[in-house]
Amino acid sequence: MLSGKVALVTGGSRGIGKAIALKLAQEGADVAVLYAGNAAAAQATVDEITALGRKAAAWKCDVADFDASKETVAAVVKEFGGVDILVNNAGITRDTLLLTMKEADFDAVIDTNLKGAFHMIKHCCRTLMKRGGRIINISSVVGLMGNAGQVNYSASKAGVIGMTKSVARELASRGVCCNAIAPGFIATDMTDAIPPEMAEKMAQTIPMGRVGKPEDVAALAAFLASDAAGYITGEVIRVDGGMAM
Repeated sequence: MLSGKVALVTGGSRGIGKAIALKLAQEGADVAVLYAGNAAAAQATVDEITALGRKAAAWKCDVADFDASKETVAAVVKEFGGVDILVNNAGITRDTLLLTMKEADFDAVIDTNLKGAFHMIKHCCRTLMKRGGRIINISSVVGLMGNAGQVNYSASKAGVIGMTKSVARELASRGVCCNAIAPGFIATDMTDAIPPEMAEKMAQTIPMGRVGKPEDVAALAAFLASDAAGYITGEVIRVDGGMAM
């Protein structure tokens, strides 16, 4: 579906981001993998993509840093010739109840999850408009329904949804589609940090009776990145087994 396309995936070294990067490559895209700190994991993702016969490279980038994001996007465009697909997946958590949440914990999550997405969209905007590109923002069901202990994370993911709809309106006339995916409880390193008893309670709230896989999210991302989704924009699609319906 994506032959000849170039994808840039933030947070692409593991979890949902890695699954998306690999799925896009399987569908024919060359992939730029952005990562925050784990160079070995990022290189492993690059190696898996190149084994599929696609071009890939990794860049360390703090998406919360405006200038670093700009420089990285410029390097990707120079290396690959442009960007057709931007996947804003990079995200962090600093979970705690509101009463004990520090300002720094709130700011860090907003800066990476929300402001980071803004940085990447802004810096990729021109190349995406030239190529009639796709923007896929990874939000979360907690951005739709909230969650105790995640005031900062929920706010950041709700903000991503509002940003998605606004960007979709601004760029529709230029042929750019911008959509958000709202994963539910997906088995990743991030969810592995959840205490087992809490994870079990969360799993019991899923009508489909199972925790999701990163590949469940990646399949939708590949569709939204393709020409088949060329008349879909401004949407928020849940991948949650019915958790938030």
